Amino acid sequence: MPEENVKKVLRSPICVVVGHVDHGKSSILDKIRGTFITSTEEGGITQEIGASLIPSLTIKEVCKDLLKNIQIKFDIPGLLFIDTPGHAAFQSLRRRGGNLADIAILVVDVNEGFKPQTVESINILKEYKTPFIVAANKIDLIPGWVSHKGALLPSIKNQGESVQRELDARLYNLVSSLYELGFESERFDRVSDYSKQVAIVPVSAKTGEGIPELIMALTGLTQKYLASTLKVDLGGRAKGTILEVKEEPGFGETLNVILYDGILRKKDKVIIGTLGEPVVAKIKALLQPLPLNEMRDKHAKFKSVDEVKAAAGVKLVVSSDEKLFAGMPLYSVEEGENIDKLKEKIKSEVGDVVFSNDKEGIIIKADSLGSLEGLSFMLKNEGIPIRSASLGQITKKDIINAESNDDEKYRVILGFNTTSTKEADAYFDKNKNNKKGIKRITGRVIYKILDEYKDYVKEMEDEKVNEELANLTRPFKIKILPQFIFRQSNPAIVGVEVELGTLKANKKLMNNKGIQVCSVKAIQVEKKNVESAEEGKQVAVSLEGITIGRQVSKNETLYSFLTEEEFRKLKDLRKYLTKSEIQVLKEISEIMRKSNPVWGV
Repeated sequence: MPEENVKKVLRSPICVVVGHVDHGKSSILDKIRGTFITSTEEGGITQEIGASLIPSLTIKEVCKDLLKNIQIKFDIPGLLFIDTPGHAAFQSLRRRGGNLADIAILVVDVNEGFKPQTVESINILKEYKTPFIVAANKIDLIPGWVSHKGALLPSIKNQGESVQRELDARLYNLVSSLYELGFESERFDRVSDYSKQVAIVPVSAKTGEGIPELIMALTGLTQKYLASTLKVDLGGRAKGTILEVKEEPGFGETLNVILYDGILRKKDKVIIGTLGEPVVAKIKALLQPLPLNEMRDKHAKFKSVDEVKAAAGVKLVVSSDEKLFAGMPLYSVEEGENIDKLKEKIKSEVGDVVFSNDKEGIIIKADSLGSLEGLSFMLKNEGIPIRSASLGQITKKDIINAESNDDEKYRVILGFNTTSTKEADAYFDKNKNNKKGIKRITGRVIYKILDEYKDYVKEMEDEKVNEELANLTRPFKIKILPQFIFRQSNPAIVGVEVELGTLKANKKLMNNKGIQVCSVKAIQVEKKNVESAEEGKQVAVSLEGITIGRQVSKNETLYSFLTEEEFRKLKDLRKYLTKSEIQVLKEISEIMRKSNPVWGV
């Protein structure tokens, strides 16, 4: 289409709401929408991804008191909100080259501050260069807070001085946390440059305080800084991302789709990404939720439409027998278009995330393309290599693939929001690991999966270190107590004090010249044999191979005898030794290097 005929219009910005679980993401949207989605969900936590359009008329109604004092013209047709589960951040929202969201609201409980998923969300926002505003939620729980109707700033000024100080203290904790992650920020009314500072808006999803200010800041920011990116060609190709694949009574399998560019018509063919060859399908039904209705709500009302313009949430019924996944790209096919070329483009896009190679690394599985990308991103940030990344259930093939790793710490399968096939489950029935040592870690929170994996690797490494240390003589130092010479030889029995480290039975001893002189046959405490004695303890020991007064004096200091090989291994494992053991190791090296300067090097 010639450039002069392209019809560019401003679409609704796509806004994603992210943050730590239970910090109030859905509650904030509920307050805006006037719906009660949170109350219908177990534990008040969003369990599915959804989308809802907030029309400009609703924005004007919510912000009517503020608009009296601020001259702002609404150009955007509304705000399209994506309400994400706390466990998924917004990784299911992807398109080629970045994230689907134009802007984000990061919800933080002002009383709890940053949590692991808060940081996880910010890292992904940073990765995709998505601008965001912080909603500092639950200000109504600040001790002494008195709710007031109307604008937020007068409400803050009407609080007691101690409440105002407490609010400022909690907000600046957020400022400090954001600074540590590379962002300058300030309370929204103190922001001097919205292009350089993140705005923090104190809000209460319970009382509604701060909600108009949050919407105003969001709308103003998108109109001022994102207007050029919000222009779409309504005569061009429809581009979208599958949010969810669902079975619907009367329809069969349906696709909840976010349309972010172009226009989609009922008569159109669409091409959809899959794990294999992209499929071309016909649209059988095009259903759109009514404004303020949530796509995922079972009571949501839909209407059959002939076309949908970006940006919008839409439910599709298509003719396809292929297995489809959330996060997959969906494009309309224009008349006369080279479908093979478009298929290659989509295959390339999916191939950026779904892959397999022969290199060492763990196996990862997820329920959606975006979730897989999010998990992959977090792993790469941690420097953890990936051998295979794919969608769907954990299968026997994944287990065989994991077994192919030479390094034990990579014989692991991580599954995000997914299950295992019965065949694969048989490998894990009796133990968490199968007989070849394959570890399976699954969950619905990325950072918890990562933490469990890192704990597993640490536990494995610690076990190996402990096995290695058990076969080495750990460094210790003892002092013979001259007043406790019970027998001089065959074997010598004396009292000693453990000056550094832990004395153990059946270990060889050397003097302060580096000469091996005897070995510890046994250790006694109050006439009972023990295997070891800790630093600072006085115990009786029987020493084989010496006569007190000849090879060893009555007040001599003795050290554990180490070979050069043992010394080098202990030096490599020094982070697992105590400070006292490291000190003994240092003293031993100084003794031995008097006669051999390169000993143990």
